[in-house]
Amino acid sequence: MPAGKGDGSGVRITVSAKDGATDASISSTGVRASGGTLTEVKLTAAKSGKEVAGAIAPDGSSWKPSVRLERGTTYRIVAKARDAEGRSAAEQATFTTVSSKNSFMGDVTPEDGTTVGVGMPVSVQFDKAITDKKGVQSRTVTFTVGRSQVSTVDMNTQTMTVVRGGKPVKSVPISGGSSRNPTYNGQMVISEKLRETRMDGSTVGFQNPGDSYDIPDVPHAMRLSTSGTFLHGNYWSDASVFGRSGTSHGCIGLRDVKGGGGDTLGKWFFDQSLIGDVVLVKNSPERTVKPDNGLNGWNLSWSEWQAGSAV
Repeated sequence: MPAGKGDGSGVRITVSAKDGATDASISSTGVRASGGTLTEVKLTAAKSGKEVAGAIAPDGSSWKPSVRLERGTTYRIVAKARDAEGRSAAEQATFTTVSSKNSFMGDVTPEDGTTVGVGMPVSVQFDKAITDKKGVQSRTVTFTVGRSQVSTVDMNTQTMTVVRGGKPVKSVPISGGSSRNPTYNGQMVISEKLRETRMDGSTVGFQNPGDSYDIPDVPHAMRLSTSGTFLHGNYWSDASVFGRSGTSHGCIGLRDVKGGGGDTLGKWFFDQSLIGDVVLVKNSPERTVKPDNGLNGWNLSWSEWQAGSAV
């Protein structure tokens, strides 16, 4: 029975997922009220009884879950509302979300509500191969592009020049990849920032004990590639190598201290950087980083980029 009918109230409740549906959306299921305001909405997984977090809009006109629903899962929703005269109405529905076989999901970069650097590409990572590239989903993501910062690393001079808003800010000594393990050339984008992280060479292909490493507390690490290239603080190398020679396994090191405290170049650059900032490496004997190795599509030509379009 539609909400509001037979109870004398003027409020109507509409659940977007129809009762008995077997293909309900995992991202746009919600509740709306007209002629009154929602007072309570409860959405639970039928099998586990686990409640799904959600929020009623400030004006009481709608409710939506705070998280994406699971695919192929049966849910029960109960919604209550009240009109201006205090009369109540209720609605409920049981529905099953669309199955994995009949759906796909796309994770959007950058994340909703974030502030990112000018190099951040807008991309969607699908959870399965898309055979029909003109399939359609709708999702709204809002983000802010911050100030422009592009840092150029010259492997010939072992220096990095930081330019913000088109003006040089600082030139700092670095220690890049060694002649045996040179750093990638190309335009790389900071995709992750970690104040401290463990770096284990065996996880990125360095299996020979004499050529590997395992540092449990690398400070101020910023990821530049999926394959393991970072720009990070370095406390274990002698101060004499910075600005003079490449000593790493492909990463770019800035002088730092164990624990990441104090006034160091590693901490300074970490604090000055946003996810999405560009780090341009030049004059390395290594090849250019592949466009899909991290957020590094800037290394594609425009014609190559267009070639990947569905239309």
